[in-house]
Amino acid sequence: MNATQTAPPRPKVPESVLVVIHTPGLEVLLIERADAPGYWQSVTGSKDTPDEPLAATCVREVAEETGIEVPALPDGALRDWGLANRYEIYPRWRHRYAAGITHNTEHVFGLCVPPGTPVRLAPREHTAFAWLPWREAADRCFSPSNAEAILLLPRLAGQHHPEP
Repeated sequence: MNATQTAPPRPKVPESVLVVIHTPGLEVLLIERADAPGYWQSVTGSKDTPDEPLAATCVREVAEETGIEVPALPDGALRDWGLANRYEIYPRWRHRYAAGITHNTEHVFGLCVPPGTPVRLAPREHTAFAWLPWREAADRCFSPSNAEAILLLPRLAGQHHPEP
């Protein structure tokens, strides 16, 4: 390989995290995918290597996609919700994985941030962001597993919020 050639990208690891970023008042941060306009989601990302700890994947992906630095937040801000979803990878994104990989396992985390936390998007990955009340955020997600995780937010965040 000469200096002008680059190695092909490594196939993605079929194990990922979904990080529901929210405020104590249950406003949820959603980001719009640059490669799929109209597709809103929470922060997601695959492990860099099969042995990368899930919490490290969360910290890296949150920083890359939103500019939010998890280590700067209070201890306990990032919580493993103890949920995992196994789903079929959308055909439009299968080329990112090794041949024959059709399913991914996604581990769900919550990240509580103060209201007004600034967001800095990675423009190659996301084009817009919105802070939305949790039900509205769930309705806007294109991914059923993302919507389901957000609907669990009041219970998993350890808070009780009465129905309006």
